[in-house]
Amino acid sequence: MPEGLDPKLAHVVSQWPHDRPLNACRFDPLGRFVFCGSEDALVERFNLADGARTLFTGGHETWVISLASSRDGAQIISGGCDGKISWWNTIGDAAPPVRTIEAHKGWIRALDVSPDGTLLVSGGNDGRVCLWNIADGKLVRELSSHTRHVYSVAFHPQGKFVLSGDLIGVLKQSDIASGAEVRTFDAKPLHTYEGGQQVDFGGIRSIAVSPDGKWLAAGGLYKASNPLGSVHEPLVLLFNWETQKLERQQIAEGITGGVIWRLRWLADGSLMGLSSGGSGGILIFWKPDADKDYFRFGLPNLARDMDLHPDGLQVATAHYDKHVRITRLAAKTA
Repeated sequence: MPEGLDPKLAHVVSQWPHDRPLNACRFDPLGRFVFCGSEDALVERFNLADGARTLFTGGHETWVISLASSRDGAQIISGGCDGKISWWNTIGDAAPPVRTIEAHKGWIRALDVSPDGTLLVSGGNDGRVCLWNIADGKLVRELSSHTRHVYSVAFHPQGKFVLSGDLIGVLKQSDIASGAEVRTFDAKPLHTYEGGQQVDFGGIRSIAVSPDGKWLAAGGLYKASNPLGSVHEPLVLLFNWETQKLERQQIAEGITGGVIWRLRWLADGSLMGLSSGGSGGILIFWKPDADKDYFRFGLPNLARDMDLHPDGLQVATAHYDKHVRITRLAAKTA
């Protein structure tokens, strides 16, 4: 476990501005940079050592809303609302993308890279879940598709399966080798249909498998009594991987308008979620054996994405107020 890890000692250590609101953020696996996607079709690199900024242009025509990194840290991969995926070299001066592909019809909501670093999975508003060859960007195969928007995708740590979650609470486990659906987890508590407003609301906004493979966490929202008025609260469903049983519904009471945008497991066994909405941006922490959260850390502004640094202590958050912020989950240093 990282020395000094203690979420209750969380504090913001750095923040850097962009020109437009930020949608996504990811650290590179070597821990040198944090990359962000924004509303101005750009990918931006921030050097963690000094905050130096580098803008990458030419890969997208509209908002960049999803990011992933190659396992060796050589490339960052971005997905946009234009349905395109672009590969960029991580180091060096600003340069055009290495490649750009037409991947989906509509928004690319989520990206993830396989544990062995050879495959990229993408999910989007067209309901498709696609596997791509990291090396050349060619389509390897399509996995079991969804009938509604795909909001989240993740490789299982063992590297044999892909998990994908959609708007109506369907969480699929698909076989990488064949593309076939293996089984489905019922995450319908994360979906609401409001008859009066005639809207489907919620969805599986994030998926995270615990490092030991025991738990599958799915995050989103519930208590959506007035979706268009943003009346809802964050919710995490915790499934037993082996049995598929829903073991817990982990809540964070009183966070009005809250949505879980991303989940990450910490080395101490805690589950960390980013919630943002009417109550602002909040990092929330749960233990897997408890229904209620044990700590909340308030962020300075609404946040849309979060990532955990390889050191297990630093957390990046991408904010609506055009800043990326770095929070340290440990005591302040002199």
